[in-house]
Amino acid sequence: MDNYLLIPFLPLIAFIINILFGRRYIKGSAHWVSTLAVLGSSVISVMTLLDVIGGRKINEDLYTWIISDRFSVSVGFLIDQLTAVMLIVVTSVSALVHIYSIGYMHGDRGYYRFFSYLSLFTFSMLMLVMANNFLQLYFGWEAVGLCSYLLIGFWYEKKTASDAGKKAFIVNRVGDFGFSLGVIMIFLTFGTLHYAAVFDNAEGIVGQTVNLLGLEVDLITLIALLLFLGAIGKSAQIPLHVWLPDAMEGPTPVSALIHAATMVTAGVFMVARANPIFNLSEVAMNVVAVTGAITALFAATIGLVQNDIKRVIAYSTVSQLGYMFLACGVGAYAAGIFHLYTHAYFKALLFLCAGSVIHAIHEQDIQKMGGLRRYMPVTYLTFLTASLSISGIPGLAGFFSKDEILWMAYASGPVGKFLWVIGTATALLTAFYSFRLIFLTFHGKSRGAHGQQHHLHESPPVITIPLLILMVGAIGAGWVGIPHLLGGGAQFTEFMRPVLGHPEAHGTHKEEWIVMGLSVLGGITGIGLAAWMYLKKTDIPLRLAEQLRWPYRVLYNKYYIDELYDYIVVKPTIWIAKNILVGFTDGKIIEGIVNGVPGSIGWLSERLRKIQTGFLHHYATIMAAGMLLIMALVLLW
Repeated sequence: MDNYLLIPFLPLIAFIINILFGRRYIKGSAHWVSTLAVLGSSVISVMTLLDVIGGRKINEDLYTWIISDRFSVSVGFLIDQLTAVMLIVVTSVSALVHIYSIGYMHGDRGYYRFFSYLSLFTFSMLMLVMANNFLQLYFGWEAVGLCSYLLIGFWYEKKTASDAGKKAFIVNRVGDFGFSLGVIMIFLTFGTLHYAAVFDNAEGIVGQTVNLLGLEVDLITLIALLLFLGAIGKSAQIPLHVWLPDAMEGPTPVSALIHAATMVTAGVFMVARANPIFNLSEVAMNVVAVTGAITALFAATIGLVQNDIKRVIAYSTVSQLGYMFLACGVGAYAAGIFHLYTHAYFKALLFLCAGSVIHAIHEQDIQKMGGLRRYMPVTYLTFLTASLSISGIPGLAGFFSKDEILWMAYASGPVGKFLWVIGTATALLTAFYSFRLIFLTFHGKSRGAHGQQHHLHESPPVITIPLLILMVGAIGAGWVGIPHLLGGGAQFTEFMRPVLGHPEAHGTHKEEWIVMGLSVLGGITGIGLAAWMYLKKTDIPLRLAEQLRWPYRVLYNKYYIDELYDYIVVKPTIWIAKNILVGFTDGKIIEGIVNGVPGSIGWLSERLRKIQTGFLHHYATIMAAGMLLIMALVLLW
């Protein structure tokens, strides 16, 4: 058995051990089983990456999973450049989240259950990224959705947490329905679900159409858009983004894992993996790019005014995922995956730093914080580094990947230039809300109940050590993709080229310098504005909120999208359920049959019983009447 097979199965074994024996036998030591398993997977993932760099590629089936008539699919694994990078991201971030959770979840009565779910989550994502066919991808796709439900609603006795878990699960059903139709269409079109066979024959269906509701629709475009609908749900893009901010109700390590390495990156990975399909449809590519750009700007504007420390970072995730789809939509899949890779480290760091703050002061409202820099120096340093990275400051990981996306958008044509403008504006907003978070949390005077500062202290090493390791990633992860313009070899792009390709940039070096300069200027401007408003002129935010009350309320209430969905989807659904499904269908028809049949039998029996009186003359009279009736019928007939 090749070592790579252990990568997904070690976390699976840890899940089985903890879920079966954790409550009774393992209890407070459950973390050892899960953490050692995912550390083992991480080590083997590094070995696998080195093998891929050395030229090895694996595409083999482990065993036949389903066979029915001409439908045949196996459990199989594809290890190439894209898989290798995703394995590093998933296992390294997951390992650090496991270690961090030992301190963060200490004393929780569901301790063993939490680590069981983390291991299952890791296994599910690994099966997704290692799959060599669409059905196994779909298995991992649904499994990470299940794990998100279990982990977001982990504290199920808390109503907001259980509601958030249900919301994530239900909203994803919308996208997953489209994704499942896309998988079905692939089988009906190609007769197989294995990547190699589908991608090799994709060009053969260009120009073919299908009849959809009386309209002739381009087949390859239909397949691509159905697949992308799944990505919209899983990676929280407009209009199915509403579940992700509410997912903050889960424990903070869950937020880090979902947002950085697992569930939300699945959609970006899937689009990149299916690039031979998407490349054949200009319509689908434009839809992906425009959806990503609009989502990036949309989420960034909401993040400007949120006060929950984790929700600000959550909207940041939605925005950064938009960047990744923008890159994929202009054909720069390698740039999108590069940003996915760097984003994993600085976003995991942001969430775990937020968790360190929450662990120390038991508060999530940044308006009730302030002055924590002196008491939590390690958390402050790592939080600051992650914020600089996401703001695109040169030298840090986020700069290299974000700059690559903006340049590829600009150089892709007229539509791309418009998307570049949106992306650059988003970069400014990103820096602003990131440092608004820093200044309100760590600078100034305390504004909350933790004013009695004597009890404040830095988080324990089991929490701070993962932060310091992730800080290294937030700084150096981008150094593998230094562009040619800055004297690098763009190694990441070249490494990914055999799987993802890379479009030619239609622009000059001068234009690339300008694009890069404007991106950096946007980041610095955002930081400067945040410093001016939250360190120097601290009355300005309140005055702006008063003077621009209506725009402020719209942003604070997230454009009222949740309220809109509640009005047009939730309430009508509940009304139909109560009045038609329960009130009429169940209450009248089903209950009528279930209770009506025995009721009718009882009614008839009650009346038949009265015939049996026990008096001889009654029986004689009935018999005589019966004889007369029979004689009358015979004579009249």
